[in-house]
Amino acid sequence: MALSREQLAQRVAQELQDGYYVNLGIGIPTLVANYVPEGMEVMLQSENGLLGMGEFPTEETVDADLINAGKQTVTATTGASYFSSADSFAMIRGGHVDLTVLGAFEVDQQGNIASWMIPGKLVKGMGGAMDLVASARNIVVTMTHANKKGESKLLKECTLPLTGAGCIKKIVSDLAYIEIRDGKFHLLERAPGVSVEEIVAKTAGELVVPEHVPEMNVS
Repeated sequence: MALSREQLAQRVAQELQDGYYVNLGIGIPTLVANYVPEGMEVMLQSENGLLGMGEFPTEETVDADLINAGKQTVTATTGASYFSSADSFAMIRGGHVDLTVLGAFEVDQQGNIASWMIPGKLVKGMGGAMDLVASARNIVVTMTHANKKGESKLLKECTLPLTGAGCIKKIVSDLAYIEIRDGKFHLLERAPGVSVEEIVAKTAGELVVPEHVPEMNVS
């Protein structure tokens, strides 16, 4: 069956490496903070001006003034620092973020991403996504494989306004772990209990399927 939001965050957390500086986008990506592997040192950065973001708080540890870019309350790790959003974006634009985790409306087989606007719907702007996809050394997109209508979000060519071009290499969807190489989607892992046939049926872009596709390691 398809992965839950928490399982998506678990699988994305497996992409973390010791010493990484990581930016977590709004939505499912913020949950990754709860699944940093034990003993691993990573610094989570939030666009609104926090370096050293921790797990989501409990009722006892919540601080209403300590929030992430999505206005969710968070915790701060030992050694965390606070600064202006201008300094935060200087870090991002300077290429100091090792990994960015973002949601998306669409990703295509050329590595283009559309994540900020659906025509006809009111939006407040692109936010920091454009800076993140242009400057991060490594980007992981995490999202549902299909939209609420059952239409694929992994396309031959994005139909929505782009956030960035040719910048996405890895996708963790609720059905599969996929890499983008040579202008094609490559299926590397499938969600537990999800068939290769279902993934193929829900991928509109060109998908390369190896002979054996292992299941993801999520609980």
